[in-house]
Amino acid sequence: MIDKLEFLLALARERNFSRAAESCGVTQPTLSAGIKQLEDNLGVLLVNRSSRFHGLTADGERVLEWAKRIVSDTRAMRQEVRSPKTALVGHLTIAAVPTAAAMATQLTTPFREKHPDVRFTIFSQTSREILAMLDGLQIDAGLTYLDNEPLGQIRTLPLYWERYRLLTSAHLPLGDRATVTWTEVAQIPLCLLTPDMQNRRIIDRLLGSVAPPHPPMLESNSMVVLAAHVRTGLWSSVIPETFAEVLGLSEPLRSIPIIEPQEVQRIGLVLPRREPMPPLTRALVAEANRFALPEDADA
Repeated sequence: MIDKLEFLLALARERNFSRAAESCGVTQPTLSAGIKQLEDNLGVLLVNRSSRFHGLTADGERVLEWAKRIVSDTRAMRQEVRSPKTALVGHLTIAAVPTAAAMATQLTTPFREKHPDVRFTIFSQTSREILAMLDGLQIDAGLTYLDNEPLGQIRTLPLYWERYRLLTSAHLPLGDRATVTWTEVAQIPLCLLTPDMQNRRIIDRLLGSVAPPHPPMLESNSMVVLAAHVRTGLWSSVIPETFAEVLGLSEPLRSIPIIEPQEVQRIGLVLPRREPMPPLTRALVAEANRFALPEDADA
């Protein structure tokens, strides 16, 4: 039964029989037969289909919510039973927004020192994709923004405040300043993340509050691409303070604090609300708690 529920989760996620079968490591006929067996066992039609997938039925949507809980609990149970008493073994999958991806090292590096047999996969995703992947059981945890957009019924652990800096060259406008304002930043050409990124929506809001909207000269979904363009000496960008520290800047590049208004955003760990928590996730939370923000912390 559990494997059939896994098939349903994959089909709801991929919305395509062929891709769902591939993600489950089975043939398409095997997946289709498994879904049909699940329908026969439950006595309801789960999938609207002809030769293609046309969505889940109302009964299918209800069964999907149960499937998520059952599969999640089953995976946690297997992890609990299989984990040796003396050492953790397994695989943790984390998704991070691009601005927080570099901060994953603060979790993974000390974690690996304690649990060297645990492997990691880290994806760079948008904040909305992270929530969808959590809901679809594709990841164990996420690193994302906590305050701007609805998160739903998940567990959150605030880790740090994201502050913003102008990344530019010393010879470009504003490049010789100790600090700059958002009003000043709005007057220069910028390269920024794409609009599907929450960081970009935050920056657009800040720039729009002090000046008419001004489209960036270049957009990318990669912080590395933005940094590479700034390194040419012909571009400027707005980046988080933590990312500037990771870049290890040297002259003529400069990372200049942006003030007036001083804007900060909470970044944190997001996890499914699951009790008991799987052993690997529990160990990850323990690591995050070493530097998590106090509950009453302000900017």
